[in-house]
Amino acid sequence: MSFVLDTSITLAWCFEDEQTTQVMALLDRLVEQGAHAPSLWPIETLNGLLTAERRGRIDQAVRERLAGFLRDLPIAIDGETASRIWSDTALLAARHRLTATDAAYLELALRRRVPLATTDRALADAARAEAVSVLP
Repeated sequence: MSFVLDTSITLAWCFEDEQTTQVMALLDRLVEQGAHAPSLWPIETLNGLLTAERRGRIDQAVRERLAGFLRDLPIAIDGETASRIWSDTALLAARHRLTATDAAYLELALRRRVPLATTDRALADAARAEAVSVLP
């Protein structure tokens, strides 16, 4: 597995106005090599799609199509996210003033010793402070 994927990158794949060459290259890399995500990733990603639907950015059919596309990607969902939330993740969240969800992505990247793919500036800054490479 090549990197930890966060929801900001995932949702960028779903919306044309957020797709950059670098972001789309990560999709190609994921298809070829796979990626990791914490167990909250599907929930957070679906929430993003539902919010986009409620705001009229996409309709139900598009949401369902995107959800199917994302579900079928080679993403390994981590089984240890919940057991680490009260310890390692909480420490990272406090140290870097991150949300618990953002800290979960960072914790997984640290544990797996792989880069973190995110467009979230605060999360990227925290990752760099922890010596985690940031993609794109």
